[in-house]
Amino acid sequence: MARQSLAERRRQLTEAALRAMTRDGVAKTTTRSIAAEAGVSLSVFHYCFDSKQVLLESVIEAITEHYITVVKEAIRPRATLRETIRAGFRAYWEHVCAHPGEHMLTYELTQYALRQPGFEHLARRQYELYADTYTELIEELGRSMDFELRVPAPTLARYLAAMTDGLTLSLLVLGKDAAPVSADILDTITDHVANLVGDGIRGEPVP
Repeated sequence: MARQSLAERRRQLTEAALRAMTRDGVAKTTTRSIAAEAGVSLSVFHYCFDSKQVLLESVIEAITEHYITVVKEAIRPRATLRETIRAGFRAYWEHVCAHPGEHMLTYELTQYALRQPGFEHLARRQYELYADTYTELIEELGRSMDFELRVPAPTLARYLAAMTDGLTLSLLVLGKDAAPVSADILDTITDHVANLVGDGIRGEPVP
């Protein structure tokens, strides 16, 4: 069997930690259980991660990468800017519906970090990562479509992060009860975000 690089091992253990924490919760997940989930020895775990803080940051980045990859694939330029924005929100919503445990873990990680002395910076890093990721998405879309933001990209990014945060928590709490109004919610959010943008694709005014 080919020897895995450190980066590959870290990725393997991060995904194992994500699965274990989603299933058992952050507090109940141990380094031993993560190593067992990944099928490696405990010494391999400690070789890859020298602290729990480093592991948790890696898990936070992995969760964000999971859903951002889905959104990036969905948010390719479409006939209008509104259609493009809605496709991105729809992809995110569907990811939450398909992986509620993973998204629930994001809130658990935040609470754990805020309550654990010395870990508070991880919660800040988590939300900075959300804002940075949305900023990147906005800038990438801006390069591929002809529009002008009515607010600075970092401001819009933090707004999107806060809005999707609340939307996600609402879905996790309400579950299937949220499904009947999901289309209306997505339409409302899409219109609101589109109105924060100036000229749309091909110079078409945003409604």
